[in-house]
Amino acid sequence: MEGLRDPVVIGFVGAPHGVRGTVRVRATGTGRHLREGLEPVVADQRRAILRSRPTPKGFLVDLQGITGRSEAAALRGEEVLLDRRELDELDEDEFYVEDLIGVKALTPEGEALGEVSEVLQTPAYELLLVRGGEDETYVPFTRDYVPEVELAQGHILVRPPEA
Repeated sequence: MEGLRDPVVIGFVGAPHGVRGTVRVRATGTGRHLREGLEPVVADQRRAILRSRPTPKGFLVDLQGITGRSEAAALRGEEVLLDRRELDELDEDEFYVEDLIGVKALTPEGEALGEVSEVLQTPAYELLLVRGGEDETYVPFTRDYVPEVELAQGHILVRPPEA
C-alpha cells in the first residue's frame, strides 16, 4: 500500500451520500482521525480529506479526487488507512483495536480461552475472534463481554457469549 509500513484501519467506507462524491465512513474508534488535512489511503491511493462532518451513523467525508456518486459508490467497503506514525499520540488508557491481535483472552476466573487472532468489523461493533486449540469463540468487543483490557500485561478479560 502506498507509503504504509504499519497500516492502521481508521474507518470503512459505506454508501455514497448525495451526488457530489461524499461517502459515509464508519470510524473504528472515535473518528478523530477522519479530519480535514489528513491523507489516508483509500483503495490503494492517498486521498486528502477535504471535508468531514460527524453524523449519528458515522461521518460524511469528501475525499480528494472523488467528485461523483459513481466514484463514491466504487469505494464502498474499502478500508480507510493511516500509517501508525501518522496517528495522534494515545492517552495512557487508549489503544487501537488491532493491537488486541495476539493478546491472551482470560475469563474473569483466570481460565485461558486462547488468543485474539482477528478483529472483524460488524455494523454494530468489532467482533474479536479468540482461538484456543481447536476452539473458536466470537466475542463482541463491548464492555459487557470484554470488561477489562490490560495490554501492558498482555491479556484481556472476556465473558464469552452464551452458546
